[in-house]
Amino acid sequence: MTKLPADLENRTRKPSEKKVALAEARRSTFRDPSAYQPDPDLVDAMRVALLLRKPLLVTGEPGTGKTDLGRYLAWKCGFLFFQFDSKSTSVARDLHYYYDALGRFQASQSGGSADASQFLRLNALGEAILQSRAFAEIPADMRHVLPPDFEHTGPRQSVVVIDEVDKAPRDFPNDLLNELENHYFRIAELGVRPVRAGNGLEPVLVITSNSEKNLPAPFLRRCVYYNIEFPSDSKGLRNRLREIVAARLPEFDDENETAPPMLRDVLEVFELLRRDASGLTKKPATAELLDWLVGMLELGGEVDMGLDDELARRTIPALVKHATDRVAALTVLKDWFARK
Repeated sequence: MTKLPADLENRTRKPSEKKVALAEARRSTFRDPSAYQPDPDLVDAMRVALLLRKPLLVTGEPGTGKTDLGRYLAWKCGFLFFQFDSKSTSVARDLHYYYDALGRFQASQSGGSADASQFLRLNALGEAILQSRAFAEIPADMRHVLPPDFEHTGPRQSVVVIDEVDKAPRDFPNDLLNELENHYFRIAELGVRPVRAGNGLEPVLVITSNSEKNLPAPFLRRCVYYNIEFPSDSKGLRNRLREIVAARLPEFDDENETAPPMLRDVLEVFELLRRDASGLTKKPATAELLDWLVGMLELGGEVDMGLDDELARRTIPALVKHATDRVAALTVLKDWFARK
């Protein structure tokens, strides 16, 4: 456990006598794919997508594990994993590579190296396609321009996550139709011949969306679709979250039928916060729940004790993500402790 400065309030007006060494964040272990817990319906959607060789489009609230699904699928199937983070400026070509033509021109004008490979960066889908073929099968003109840091380990299959596709421009999903069906790319700026994915080793695509905008019908037709939802019934919600928490935080991995006291109370409050009556603008999701628990554990919370009022309030910034939600969440906590 990291020991933070005792005088973080700065009453002494002096720096800490000892340099603070932050321990590795426990959140860094949350992406361990071996701890991912897909629900049965999501497992069916993954099976259908793999058998049909279609992209899996996954929607749901932020923090429900959509991106981690791709990492889990790659781990479970023994595939490589690549991720492309969609941006407001993304175009379909960016999935495969980025070429700095201006940088190369400026280098040539100043007498520097004009080697094309120095100005080419492979991105998720481009690297996945190259890894699906034996190195000797990649056209020579492509091999000659590959970046120096490119390491070929193929032929291997990959999972490629196209994350938050709804962040990209409106035309981006439609521009992906060729990529979804044909699995090839070329570097037009360098006159490089097209490279197609190896037969049977085409990348598996997992596309995530926060449903911030409607996606085009032609794009949707080419995907298998699944929406990650929180269970609507109280018992189902708590059981599901208990499984997820136990997989990520060993302290709560208890084989008893009832959850440890701290987790039992936290899940009860979490359910209240997710109800419309709580007044929260942004309801907390699984990611916030895990952060809240870690915050309380790091500050000395005990698994075998019930929810501590002071720790719950001190760590509330990990749970709420809107200015007005802090007041609403603290009100829910106050009422819950009063009833307790």
